[in-house]
Amino acid sequence: MSLKMELIFIVLILACLLSLALPDPQGDALFALKTSLNASPVQLTDWNQNQVNPCTWSNVQCDPNNNVTRVTLSSMGFTGTLSPKIGILKTLLALTLPGNGITGEIPEEFGNLTSLTNLDLSNNSLTGDIPSSLGKLKKLQFLTLSQNNLTGTLPTSLSSIPSLISLLLNSNNLSGQVPVHLFQVPKYNFTGNRLNCGNTLPQHCESKNQDSGASSKPKIGVILGVIGGCIVILLLGALLFIMYKHRHKGDKREVYVDVAGEVDRRIAFGQLKRFSWRELQLATENFSEKNVLGQGGFGKVYKGVLTDGTKVAVKRLTDYESPGGDAAFQREVEMISVAVHRNLLRLIGFCTTPTERLLVYPFMQNLSVAYRLRELKPGESVLIWPTRKRIALGTARGLEYLHEHCNPKIIHRDVKAANVLLDEDFEAVVGDFGLAKLVDVRKTNVTTQVRGTMGHIAPEYLSTGKSSERTDVFGYGIMLLELVTGQRAIDFSRLEEEDDVLLLDHVKKLEREKRLDAIVDLNLNKNYNMQEVEMMIQVALLCTQSSPEDRPAMSEVVRMLEGEGLAERWEEWQHVEVSRRQEYERLQRRFDWGEDSVYNQDAIELSGGR
Repeated sequence: MSLKMELIFIVLILACLLSLALPDPQGDALFALKTSLNASPVQLTDWNQNQVNPCTWSNVQCDPNNNVTRVTLSSMGFTGTLSPKIGILKTLLALTLPGNGITGEIPEEFGNLTSLTNLDLSNNSLTGDIPSSLGKLKKLQFLTLSQNNLTGTLPTSLSSIPSLISLLLNSNNLSGQVPVHLFQVPKYNFTGNRLNCGNTLPQHCESKNQDSGASSKPKIGVILGVIGGCIVILLLGALLFIMYKHRHKGDKREVYVDVAGEVDRRIAFGQLKRFSWRELQLATENFSEKNVLGQGGFGKVYKGVLTDGTKVAVKRLTDYESPGGDAAFQREVEMISVAVHRNLLRLIGFCTTPTERLLVYPFMQNLSVAYRLRELKPGESVLIWPTRKRIALGTARGLEYLHEHCNPKIIHRDVKAANVLLDEDFEAVVGDFGLAKLVDVRKTNVTTQVRGTMGHIAPEYLSTGKSSERTDVFGYGIMLLELVTGQRAIDFSRLEEEDDVLLLDHVKKLEREKRLDAIVDLNLNKNYNMQEVEMMIQVALLCTQSSPEDRPAMSEVVRMLEGEGLAERWEEWQHVEVSRRQEYERLQRRFDWGEDSVYNQDAIELSGGR
C-alpha cells in the first residue's frame, strides 16, 4: 500500500472514530426528556445515551436523513416534567404525550420547534401559563392542551398561527378574554375554563360577559330585536307562500325548513359544520340506494361527495319521528364531537330539519372490519394477522378513551366488527359511539330500550335494559372472537353439527378441548402466531364473563394486549370457570330424570344461558 493510500485510510478511520465519539444532539435531547419524565427502569429501555442514532429507539420516527420527526409517548404513566432541551429538534413534526401525569410548566423552548404540526399534551397535570412562544410555530395545525391545570390568559400570539385548524384547551383554569381571531380556527373548544368570549359566544366559555359598557346594551338589544322580528316575519311569510304554492300545484313532496350550509357558531360548537339538507341530498345523489354503505339499528349510511370533492359518509338516523328533540339532539352532538382520539371516528358535521337528523363523517376507504372479514370482493386482500392485532389494540384504546377520558363518559352500546372502521392505513377507527344515547335523548323517562346486535349484547343489558362501560367490554370481547375466527357472533349453520349457535359458546368449547387451531380464520392460511391467537382469545373470554363485575376495564384490556397482567387474570378465570362448570354438571345430574321422564329436558336447557 502506498504512503498516500495509507494516509487516506488513517484519515477515514479517524473520521469514523470521531463520529462515534461526538454526541448526537437529537439523542441527548430525547434522553433528557426521558430523564425529566421520570421514566421507570422498564420504560424506554432502548433510549440509551451511548447509542448514537435515536432513530432506532422505540416511539421515535425519523425521516430518511435520520432527522427525528415524531415522538409519541401516550398513556405511559410518566409523572415528571417536560425537558426544555427538546426545543432543539428543529425537524420534529409531532410531539404527543397525552394521558400521562406530567407536571410542571410547558417550556418556552417549545416555541423553537419550528417544523411542529401537532402538539398534544392533553390529559396531564401541567400548570402555569400557555407560553406565548407557541405563536412562533407557524406550521402548527393541532394544539391540544385540554384536561390540565393551566392558568393565566390565552396568549394573543396564538392568533398569528396561520395553519392552526384545531385548538382544544378545554378543562383547564384559564381566564381572561379569548382573542377574537381564535374563533376563526375551524375546530376549537374552550369549555371548562373561566374565559370571557365576549357578547357573541359565551356558551363556549361557560362564563358571563364582563363588558363594562353595559349601558349601551339595552338600546342595541332593542334595535337587534326589531331587526330580528322583521326577519322572522319575512321568513314566515316566505314559508307560507312556498307551502301555499306547493299545495295548489298538487305537489305532495315534503317541505323542509332548512338552514344554509355554513358553520353555525351558535350550534356548531366551533368545530362542526352545519350542512343544509340540499347539500347532503346532492352529495348522496338524493340518498340513492346505490350509495348505501350499510344499514343498522340507527339508520342507513350513504357514501357522498361534497362539492369540493371531499368523500363523506352520511348517516341518516331513524327514531326521529317527533320534531321535539332538536335541542337535545344538538347537545348530544356536541358531546360526541369533543371525543377526539386517533381511534375514534371524527364527526365532520350534522344536519337537522323538522323530520330529519343526519350526521356527516369522513369516508373510510377500507370500510369496516366486518366487511374485510366476511364480505370481500374477488381480488381484495384479506386482513393479515399483524393487522388484526393492531385493530384489536386500536379499538381497545378508542373504547378506553370513551370510558375513562370523556366527561361525561360515553358508552357505545353496540361494539362489533361492523362498527369498527378502517382508514387508509388499516388503523382501527371506532364509529357510531354515542348514537344509542343520541337517539334516546328526546325521551323524558329513563330508556329501557335495548340497542345493539344479538350475539354482541351483554346478558345483563339484555335482561335489564341497563348498560354500562362493562356492556361495551362484553361486545369488545365478541369482536375479538370475530377477528380471530372471521365468523359472525351468531351462526345458525352450526346447528347442523352442534348446539353452539353462539360464537362465544363455540370458542369456549374448543378452548376446553384444547382445539383452538380449529377456529382460526381459514383465510389466514395458517399465517399467524398460535401463541398470539391464544392470548387474544384469553382476553376475549375474560371480557365476556357473565358477571359484569368480573370483566376487566378497557384500560386493563389495553395493558393485557400489550403483554402486561394477562397471565394472572387468565389463571384466576380458569379456576372460576372450572368451579362454575362443576356446579353446572352437578345440577344437571340432580335434575337428570332420564329419557322416559315426563319433564321436558329441552325446556330446562333453554331456560339457562345459551
